[in-house]
This record gives sequence, C-alpha cells and structure tokens, in this order.
Amino acid sequence: MLAAALFASPASAGLNLFQSFVGNYGLSTDGAGTLTGPDYQVNAFVPLGATVTAAYLYQATYNFTTPTKQAVSLNGNALAFGPNVANGTGCCGISSARADVTSIVAGVVNGGAGGTYSFDVSEGNTLETDGVALVVVYSLASLPTSTVAILDGWASVTGDTASINFSEPLDPTAPGFTADVRLGIGFSCCGQQSEVNVNGTTITSVAGNYDDAIGPCCNGALITVGGDDDPFSSFNPTYDTDHERYNLTDYINPGDLAITIRTSNASQDDNIFLLAGIFSGEATVVTPGVPEPATWAMMIGGFALAGAAMRRRKTAISFA
Repeated sequence: MLAAALFASPASAGLNLFQSFVGNYGLSTDGAGTLTGPDYQVNAFVPLGATVTAAYLYQATYNFTTPTKQAVSLNGNALAFGPNVANGTGCCGISSARADVTSIVAGVVNGGAGGTYSFDVSEGNTLETDGVALVVVYSLASLPTSTVAILDGWASVTGDTASINFSEPLDPTAPGFTADVRLGIGFSCCGQQSEVNVNGTTITSVAGNYDDAIGPCCNGALITVGGDDDPFSSFNPTYDTDHERYNLTDYINPGDLAITIRTSNASQDDNIFLLAGIFSGEATVVTPGVPEPATWAMMIGGFALAGAAMRRRKTAISFA
C-alpha cells in the first residue's frame, strides 16, 4: 500500500516528506559521482523476486553564482528533473533536484536474478554536478511489514531539529525492530563535516566527505550517500569511517516515547539533501505544516512498531 505521495515545494525550508510506503517493502540507496569523465555507474540492491514500486534519482550540484540543475541521463535516457532546490542557508549555490526513474529501474530489475543491478549515469556538466543518489523502493511478499519514508530538500546548515513522538513506549529489543536511516550529502570534502545528535547523544560529529566519489577529490565529485553496501556507522566514528548510514535503535532505550534528531554543519557549505529510512511496522503519513527556516519539515504519524507478539502499536510523529 502506498501511504502517501507528498511533493516538496522548492520554496520550503528543510527536508520535506516526499513519499512514504507501508507494507512488505524494502529500501535500496546508493550514490556515486566523478570528475574523471561524464560516465559512471550507480547501483540498486534488490532481492530475487522483488518488484520495483518506485525509484528516484537525485543530482547534487553547486554553482558559485546561480544554483542550477544539470542534464543527467540514466541508462541512456535523458531525465526530466523537477525544480532545482537550493539550500537557503549554505554557501556556494549548493542544491539538488529529483527525477522519477521508476520505469527505467523497473525495466531492469523486475524479473531479474536479484542482487546488485548497475545503471549507467552520464552527466552533462560534470564540473558542477557532484554526483547522484539512487533511491529504490521495492515490494516482496516475504518481507516483514515496514514503513519506508523519503525526505528531500535541504537541512539548514545552522541546525535543524526533529522530534519524533510515539504514543506507546518503544522496545528496541523486540525481534526485527528496525530504524535504519541514510543521509545524502553534497559538496562535502576535506574536513567539512556535520554533526548528528539523537536523543541528546551526539552519534557523529563527522558526517560528510566524498565517500562515493569515483576517482580524485575535487569540486564536481563531492558526494556521499549512505547505501546498502555501507555498514552502519559506529558510535562517534572517524571522518573516514562515517558512512552516513545509522542504526537508530542503538540510541533508543526501552520505554522511550520519542526520538529527537538534530543536525548542524559548522562549515556551512555541505548540503544534506536526502534522508531515507526504513522502520519496523506500519505508519500513516500526514502532510506537514509550512516549515520554519531552521526546521526539518517532516511529519510521520501513526508509527506501529512490531513487538515480540507482533502486536501493532499506533504512534504519532511530529517534527518541530
């Protein structure tokens, strides 16, 4: 079941809820970028028998004068990107844009052998395109009931806070409990880093860098995306071992009623343009209100976390 399809306004501040899916769904994310040539590959990780429900390709760009989206193709198909979304608080014209690539990805994956599927990317302006992020949502009857949420736009570099409130106490020790979050960050390099704080604990001070660049580091290849082929980042990792993929269950105590997430970017020149996550159980996604300048504008209502007895618990999530 597709729970909601919410489109972010290019004028809105923060990361906005774009889409959510509830049911027997899985999530695949990957990123890549290069300066060594216009062509490279990005991957989707989909198990045998799964069917692609939705797929989106993001481009991360910069332009020191005017934020501009660039021409990008996938498997030889020129893509129609939506509005360019500039970070309203960062420097350097950092921005992103999103294209629906469901038909392209489904045409390769559906009926395939399962595993890793590679897609050819070609950039029209490789100097100002730091790279891409591929997000794929797939369905498979044998998967447990989960909620997949995709948020995009931009997080304020000066600090954004999200408070996730649950109507019933959480139990991260329950079998199958999942709270897996991945970030997509553009124009990050060379010691530039973001802090991520969960429930009052700083889990990393070094999110960022160009982990998914192919070839040398330089403007035009500054991209990192938490992906399926990345391990979860450890508690307070080093700059090189922060993979922008986080298991939030490590920072949830039994009985907690909320998860509060705060990010900030001291160098004020990194663009957190994507947050994708998969959570145990069902959720009903509601439309967020008009976001404030320093707020991640996202709202997820009715989280249901599966317990040992598989009892569904309704929850409500709101973001300040």
